[in-house]
Amino acid sequence: MTRPRLKIIPLGGLSEIGKNMLVMEYEDDILVIDAGLMFPEEEMLGIDLVIPDISYLLERRDKLRGIVITHGHEDHIGALPYVLPQLNVPVYSTRLTQGLIRVKLKETRALQDADLRLFSPGEQVELGKFKVEPYPVCHSIPDAVGLIIQTPIGTVVHSGDFKLDYTPVCGKPTDLSRLAHLGAQGSLLLMSDSTYAELPGYTPSEQVVGESLDHIMANAPGRVIVTTFSSLISRIQQVIDAAAKHQRHVFVVGRSMNDTTNMALELGYLKAPNGILGQIQNVRNFPANKIVLVTTGSQGEPTSALVRIANRDHRHVHIQRGDTIVLSATPIPGNESLVNKTLDTLFKQGAHVFYDKLARVHVHGHGSQEELKLLLNLVKPRFFVPVHGEYRHLSLHGQLAESVGITKENIFVLEDGDVLEIGAQSGKVTGKVGSGHVYVDGLSVGDIGGVVLRNRRMLSKDGIVVVIIAVNRQTGKLVGRPDIVTRGFVDTREFKDMLDKSRDILSEALDHASDRAIEWSFVNTKVKDILEKFYYEQTKRRPMILPFMVKV
Repeated sequence: MTRPRLKIIPLGGLSEIGKNMLVMEYEDDILVIDAGLMFPEEEMLGIDLVIPDISYLLERRDKLRGIVITHGHEDHIGALPYVLPQLNVPVYSTRLTQGLIRVKLKETRALQDADLRLFSPGEQVELGKFKVEPYPVCHSIPDAVGLIIQTPIGTVVHSGDFKLDYTPVCGKPTDLSRLAHLGAQGSLLLMSDSTYAELPGYTPSEQVVGESLDHIMANAPGRVIVTTFSSLISRIQQVIDAAAKHQRHVFVVGRSMNDTTNMALELGYLKAPNGILGQIQNVRNFPANKIVLVTTGSQGEPTSALVRIANRDHRHVHIQRGDTIVLSATPIPGNESLVNKTLDTLFKQGAHVFYDKLARVHVHGHGSQEELKLLLNLVKPRFFVPVHGEYRHLSLHGQLAESVGITKENIFVLEDGDVLEIGAQSGKVTGKVGSGHVYVDGLSVGDIGGVVLRNRRMLSKDGIVVVIIAVNRQTGKLVGRPDIVTRGFVDTREFKDMLDKSRDILSEALDHASDRAIEWSFVNTKVKDILEKFYYEQTKRRPMILPFMVKV
């Protein structure tokens, strides 16, 4: 009889940065690691967020034992408000991560039904045949963990997002001794963070950012505005520490930044001296050289506090000459043009701007090549699966694993939806499951498909032509020439003759003198065919054509 095998199925996060979700399945038990979102790419017009496709889990809901979260960043917890109402299973996380999950679920009113459970490094949680033990890792957020998962066929290690920082600002360094102990006993599989597998050497310590912020605040003639991710608690702590040293008051701007800061203060993950934090409405009562503002907007998001401040659209804060602005984050791939536009706006208004190309105002939270190799050497896995990254990152991480002595046949570079089956001695990819993007647009989740996006792309490129056809209510015959209205297609004054000609061609083709009543589905198709052909010949553009019937 063949022994059951362990299945590893990534539903998101492999071949993209974001929407991390990984399924582990053994016989009748399923464990899910993380449930993240991804920000839309440029061609995803009008889409707010992208989350993983969980149809595989919905079909096996009775096998699902729980979701385990490694840390509180959006790309690991952001899909929970959308998937929890459908799956209704326990969610395990550390204390700060649970606080961030609560903030997210509260926004979408999904909190009351959620089963949120705490776990801590060193303790084991039994989920069916899986025994899960979190261990501390250093990342750019406190309370981040990796996972040691005991399965019936061996030990699996999931690194979570990690780096090796021996002087972290908040939280603990990565627990290397626990990993070395595992490696000595022998581990079955390592799944490790690949985000910066391209970068040689080591990732610098968070301490360098603290030194940069201290230097900037010491020399800034006026206000200092620091923008970063709302979940980057350690960075907010560094801002508070530098402000306290230079007798400045700190004002938090932006709803998500306020929610996160209040929650982190409440739970003790942020420490602020008495009187240092002020209310934004009182900011005018202080001299400019005693003010530090902490805001969201490091990615140039149009609704974020920094972008609204830059566009003079914020109630309490406008850019003044002499302001010093610190962008303490690197652009997420795809967001570069938004960030650059914001930078230009700030420079035009006379602000001094520091960003990653000019000063050490940000270090990322992921290990570079030497750290990744050290983890591989400590854990000594039989099998290796690089996770968390675009395909080139995964592929390069696979090559690193080979360079430290892992057998090539035991390295699996997977993509979303691949099903990897592992036994005690061998593993192979045996199939694929559905794992596409699910689009969130306003209140609708998953209703927007490829057709809608294709239409939006078409509208954004070539515009729209609305054809209004008047029909006699009694006889059903056409009345007069069709009317044509365009938006985003051509300048109606410049192309007046072409548009008039297209009305004539339609009139002729539809022959309104005919005695028979009009058949709308026939007219609809005919109008589209005629105009598509005519407009393409004239302009080499393909606008969206919408025929519209009016009964008179």
